[in-house]
Amino acid sequence: MGKKEESENQVKYYRLEEIQQHNSYKSTWLIIHNKIYDVTKFLEEHPGGEEVLGEQAGGDATESFEDVGHSTDAREMTSTYLIGELHPVSIILCLFN
Repeated sequence: MGKKEESENQVKYYRLEEIQQHNSYKSTWLIIHNKIYDVTKFLEEHPGGEEVLGEQAGGDATESFEDVGHSTDAREMTSTYLIGELHPVSIILCLFN
């Protein structure tokens, strides 16, 4: 396997503290099922309005995402904005808080 392929297959992990810094309309990151999404460029296109995403910015939006009952198309669209996963240490910390 070449270096390029190897780097493409590596998961980028983010700690909760880093994600929490992306809580504005200039940089909007969300956690959904322990995956990290940068939805900054999607804010204006979101059918529910940018405020909905802004309220969840920098935090775990899993419950809100599931409560809305997003379509299969919407769920597939999330892959466009996937940038990494929540670091395992942060997952454990979230479980105890």
